[in-house]
Amino acid sequence: MAAVCQRAWREPDAGKAERDLAALAARLDKRHPGAAASVREGLAETLTVTRLGVPDKLARTLRTTNPVESMLSICRQHSGNVKRWRDGQMALRWCAAGMLEAQSQFRRVKGYKEIPILIAAMDRHSHPQMLAGKEEVA
Repeated sequence: MAAVCQRAWREPDAGKAERDLAALAARLDKRHPGAAASVREGLAETLTVTRLGVPDKLARTLRTTNPVESMLSICRQHSGNVKRWRDGQMALRWCAAGMLEAQSQFRRVKGYKEIPILIAAMDRHSHPQMLAGKEEVA
């Protein structure tokens, strides 16, 4: 299963990767229905980076949850000594303070020089009508 997923994530053609993952889910249905449901549930999100055409170095960073998990771990450590949560606002303040603490431990994003390519792809995806309008004016 892991090999099929990794192959799909490396596949530059999002359509083929989606077909491969759907086939994997179909194979898992009978013996591992929970795993099959998980593959299907995250299918669209799994291939977002591929569909946007993000270059490989940045794509490897964006495909992992490690940066978010690291930040949340630091937030938990930061607020671990709080004995009594008074209200939701207090929780939000401590969470924000934990994120600021985590920020000081962040390292450079691998592939950060490719971020302009990601931004342009997101703009094309989010506002195709605006880009079409610009082409007509030019």
